[in-house]
Amino acid sequence: MNPLFCSFLSCTFPHLNPLLSSSSSSSSSLLRSTTPKPSSSTYPPFLRISANTKNVKEKLHPTFYATPAATSEFPEIEKEIPRPPGARMVVTEKKRQVPVLPSSPLVTIFNSLEDFINNFIGLPLPPSIDPNHVLSGNFAPVDELPPTECEVIEGSLPRCLHGGAYIRNGPNPQFYPRGPYHLFDGDGMLHSILIPQSQSHGQPVPVFCSRYVKTYKYIIEKRAGCPVIPNLFSGFRSLAGCAVAIARVLTGQFDPLNGISVANTSLAFFSGHLYALAESDLPYSVRVTEDGDIETLGRCDFDGNLSASMTAHPKIDPNTGEAFAFRYSPVRPFLTYFRIDAQGKKQPDVPISSLSRPSFCHDFSISERYAIFPDIQLWMNPVEMVMRGGSPVGIDPTKVSRVGIIPRYAKDESEMRWFQVPGFNILHTINAWDENDGDAIVMVAPNVLSIEHAIERTDLIHNSLEKVRIDLKTGTVTRQRLSQWNLEFAVINPGYLGKKNRYVYSAVGAPFPKISGIVKLDILSASSTTEQECIVAKRMYEPGCYGGEPFFVANEPENPETEEDDGYVLSYVHDEQSGESRFLVMDAQSPDLHIVAAVKLPARVPYGFHGLFVKQCDLKMDS
Repeated sequence: MNPLFCSFLSCTFPHLNPLLSSSSSSSSSLLRSTTPKPSSSTYPPFLRISANTKNVKEKLHPTFYATPAATSEFPEIEKEIPRPPGARMVVTEKKRQVPVLPSSPLVTIFNSLEDFINNFIGLPLPPSIDPNHVLSGNFAPVDELPPTECEVIEGSLPRCLHGGAYIRNGPNPQFYPRGPYHLFDGDGMLHSILIPQSQSHGQPVPVFCSRYVKTYKYIIEKRAGCPVIPNLFSGFRSLAGCAVAIARVLTGQFDPLNGISVANTSLAFFSGHLYALAESDLPYSVRVTEDGDIETLGRCDFDGNLSASMTAHPKIDPNTGEAFAFRYSPVRPFLTYFRIDAQGKKQPDVPISSLSRPSFCHDFSISERYAIFPDIQLWMNPVEMVMRGGSPVGIDPTKVSRVGIIPRYAKDESEMRWFQVPGFNILHTINAWDENDGDAIVMVAPNVLSIEHAIERTDLIHNSLEKVRIDLKTGTVTRQRLSQWNLEFAVINPGYLGKKNRYVYSAVGAPFPKISGIVKLDILSASSTTEQECIVAKRMYEPGCYGGEPFFVANEPENPETEEDDGYVLSYVHDEQSGESRFLVMDAQSPDLHIVAAVKLPARVPYGFHGLFVKQCDLKMDS
């Protein structure tokens, strides 16, 4: 989830040409016996790589696609294959090959070296990066599951869900980690429940599926049968570990220019396509098939116009269809803002040079006139991580948090303005809107009160939901606390993005990363001069049951007369006592978020990150 070392590797090795290993020695006998068996699904025996440029040798971030083949060779690309708009595939003059790792003795040598470093040189692992702790309980990975029918065990599925699919992203390591492992490091796995369109008044039979996002990292390691590419949050915690990673690159075991991301954070639907996202790489185009399966189409650079990473939280304007996004980096410019139009064409970058040091900027907001960026007390700290075995993200307690505001169609940063908001440290935003004809901005977001624990000890943090108003004429900043509860992973009716909204649906920390329930807040009910509890409805799960981020689906999204909260709240919930996972649909207007439908899932769904619901018409568009 962090672009810290993707940018570092790309800047450090811009001209690497990976060497291919073709030896035929047997696979390593040193792989740990705890390595889970590969999933039952078949994956293409190699990758064909194509760059969106005539001279592939000069392309730093080529888009690659996984395509099946009948042989173990690496033939030239002779024809186009299905791909998303903005990711045009062309015949290249020279292919970029994927190393044949399973037979390489270099893999065995470097695995042994990593084992030695982890067991005899590395520092003792704190719980936050100890895989035995991080991957315990329902955080443990699961195998892929092909499309499987489910049973509706309570109520009935609302008609507004028919024909659509709810999909949630999250970490699910393909192999048991050889050393340190952070929750953010797992390979992205999508858990989807497709609700077919009913042919009559009968109840549709949902179809559940779990599939990995077939990233470059996933494929390289699947072929090798073990971890090869270092994890971003835990793989660079010593000079020795960094040296091994560099040596793997120099010996051709992987090419960082093809991306080292896990695409495990979120999903977004824009320009007619669905994308799996992590802010350390380009988006991966994925789709849900008619039978409920999930396919990875490829890594998308939008006709070569997106050469670096992109946030996992783009904002999609519900009226224009535009996607507003950014990336942050450990090297200048530390922040870059851009947008992608409704046709999938990326517009020019807007570098934000007024950000003077690398800030950890995971999310942002848009209003109808502006884009709003947080500059919090967390910053990227690679030296601390490598030299002292610390976290890749550090805290500066002397820094005063700020909020930056720029016109959302700005062509440069000349109109960027920064406002100090002391102690306002946000990882996620909920919404923002304009007031007073654009002379004021209101942002709603959960403020992390114990920001020093945000990355390493999420169980110790408390998130205070706040409404911040910035007067652009006077520079006055006012703040209002909306709840005493520990709230994060909050959403709104997507049709109100960038507009003034009343209702928020938020997960309740149990503490985080576990979620013990969902609450509904009326954020306009509180007086602007006093603090008061804004929760108007809640559903707390049964003891031993924990859920995920909620998602709101409007009952009539195309009806402008419908009420804002006329719809349903969706989430996966897991019972740790029975081991059973369910898909819940809750009535957003009821005071107890009444469950109107519950689906028993055929497999366990590990706790994860962000998801969304894709309507039937959008699924058809993406096909």
